[in-house]
Amino acid sequence: MALPVGEDRTTLFARLGSRGCDIGHRTSLRDVGSLSLATLGARCAAVERVGGTPSAAATTLSLHAEQSRNNQYARNIDDGLAWVTAADSAISSSVTLLRRARDLTLQGANDGALDATAKEAIAVELEGIREELLANANTSILGRSVFAGTSDAGAAFTADGTGGYAFTGEPGSSVQRRLSDGVTVRVDADGAEVFGTGPDSVFALIDDIVADLRSGQNVAAHVGRIDERSTSMLSAQGAVGARQSQIERAKGIAVDTSVSLETRRAAVEDVDSVEVLVQLQAQELVYRSALQVTGRVLQPTLMDFLS
Repeated sequence: MALPVGEDRTTLFARLGSRGCDIGHRTSLRDVGSLSLATLGARCAAVERVGGTPSAAATTLSLHAEQSRNNQYARNIDDGLAWVTAADSAISSSVTLLRRARDLTLQGANDGALDATAKEAIAVELEGIREELLANANTSILGRSVFAGTSDAGAAFTADGTGGYAFTGEPGSSVQRRLSDGVTVRVDADGAEVFGTGPDSVFALIDDIVADLRSGQNVAAHVGRIDERSTSMLSAQGAVGARQSQIERAKGIAVDTSVSLETRRAAVEDVDSVEVLVQLQAQELVYRSALQVTGRVLQPTLMDFLS
């Protein structure tokens, strides 16, 4: 829709503001040029509608506060999902690697069918599995390990230089995310529980198997240790999966809440755009008429050019 003669959007913005319509509380002069006349009028009418009723003003303030809080919960949920998904993926991969390690250990235990060269090949593959397990154990989100609790160490497990592996996590700590009012959930996993520590760690276990293969000792006894570590991993994976399901349910609730709050806000703040447009057109007609009358009354004279 065309603007009145001699008036741009900035002038209209100021004129609407002088009529008690504070559309500038969310729209700057810099942005007003991109708004249509109907949009400016709609915002004006919405503010006047809410401001004219104290109860409506209180309601809209409350709704905006609820929307802000729900948006924060939604961000927490997305972040929490990233954490539990990373932990679940790392544990799942580690379980698969341990299954392969178990198969290789059973093969290596067949002393009568394997010579030293074959056992060395198994040992080399097991060393590769150990490195992959270590990489999984050091999975991180934005520089923070998902298996080290609240520790700010970049890696949950590090080689100590003596053939051992040190756990750098904070014992007994956990990373929490608030999903809604009064509801928090753990989003990390206990690295010590999943991978073990010291000589009982899965990394030390693989090293023991490799050492026995190369020294000619039978490795059948290590199969039971692998099974124990696999059981611990599966238990941890189940716990992480349960928390992941909880967070996903919370995400659905947050989405529904967002829709509900926006519907309630619109019922209080929004106006009928067609009605506003008709009113603006009527005001524009009056304004144009006033400009034309003023232009005829204030006709320039010869004295205007001589002064």
